[in-house]
Amino acid sequence: MGGFNKKTVRDINLAGKRVLLRADFSVPIKDSRVTDDYRVRQSLPTIEYILSQKPAALIIISHLGRPDGRPNPDLSLLPVVKRLSQLLGQPVAFAMDCIGPQAKAAGKITLLENLRFHAEEEKNDPSFAEALVEASKAEAFVQDGFGVVHRAHASTDAITKLLPSVAGLLLEKEVDVITKVMHSPQRPFVAVVGGAKISDKVEVLNEFIKVADAVAVVGALANNFLLAEGLKIGKSIYEPDVIPQTRKVLQKARAEEKHRNFNFFIPIDAVVSKSMDGRLLTRAVDLTSHTLADIEAYPKKPLQSAHSVASDELILDIGPISAAQVAGAIKMSKTVVWGGTAGVTETKGIAGAQDPFAHGTHALAEAMIGVSNRHQSKPFSLVGGGDTVAYIKAEGLLEDFNHVSTGGGASLDLMADKPLPGVKALLDKI
Repeated sequence: MGGFNKKTVRDINLAGKRVLLRADFSVPIKDSRVTDDYRVRQSLPTIEYILSQKPAALIIISHLGRPDGRPNPDLSLLPVVKRLSQLLGQPVAFAMDCIGPQAKAAGKITLLENLRFHAEEEKNDPSFAEALVEASKAEAFVQDGFGVVHRAHASTDAITKLLPSVAGLLLEKEVDVITKVMHSPQRPFVAVVGGAKISDKVEVLNEFIKVADAVAVVGALANNFLLAEGLKIGKSIYEPDVIPQTRKVLQKARAEEKHRNFNFFIPIDAVVSKSMDGRLLTRAVDLTSHTLADIEAYPKKPLQSAHSVASDELILDIGPISAAQVAGAIKMSKTVVWGGTAGVTETKGIAGAQDPFAHGTHALAEAMIGVSNRHQSKPFSLVGGGDTVAYIKAEGLLEDFNHVSTGGGASLDLMADKPLPGVKALLDKI
């Protein structure tokens, strides 16, 4: 598969033009301050490039959170203006709306208010796109919000019918890196998939089973697989409606193991407790993986080893044997994709000890960044997913990974080889 096949900001003349930039500034805010500016910082190369081309004006649009189509002061982009101005080292004006009379650009750089204060944005309403163009008087459109291009919204799709539309540098980089990893990775290629909702991950898991050399399922996601194998998981969270789908994924993975040199890991031990309160007693339990015949026979033939986790216990982390097993595969790899922590990473333990259920996640992170792998080069690492990114930021490891994606659903859809409406709508390279 070739490189990025859409025109970018480098391919059009922006000098003297009014440029409308769609960024993804949906960042956490507390007490009117941006608490994590990673997405804002990742947009800077595109913003700085556009400004270097001497446009007449740069107007930036974004959403923040889910205001359900009406104004919500808690989800205003005003705090982002302050942080963006600091990062750029120059003033950034703020407009109180994104359309209508209050959306007038008031300087060289202007950020308009939250797009999703208007329900028409998520409905891909052409008249809303027209109102955005009218308010900004834009002559060119740049799409740089990778986190939203998997949605056909007014600011990702409808607007491209009205203006010459190209990709920003962040969007180009995200698509290039993820596409290269999925289509021509250096091998061995290992995928570590966690998180809570398997319904969001079925398609990408199936794709990983096709293209990776090993797939490890961890975190709450693994509970569904343990249940599909007939193991009891106590009161751990899972998705009852998708157990049949989970069993199909598991059967596909086990069948793939028979056909080629491929490994599919689900936890073989776990750390459990009666509560997520890390000050309570915890214990490690053994779990048992089963053959394809066992899986197909269940539930008619109950599995004898299905009583490791008590009915009042929660699985809160992978166990030390599972962590060592997956870390070993990572250390042997040349490429690793990581999305989803291996356990709960936000609790405090006895005497204030941090993250008693983060040992599995920590072991995987160390393997990826080469902490315990000094005699071999560390693998190329691609990280995505909110909880995973939050964890590596909290641990100060952000710079140790090769690519930390700004997209959640967009990353998953791209990895699953699904079309991205916000990319498809851009001008093709000739």
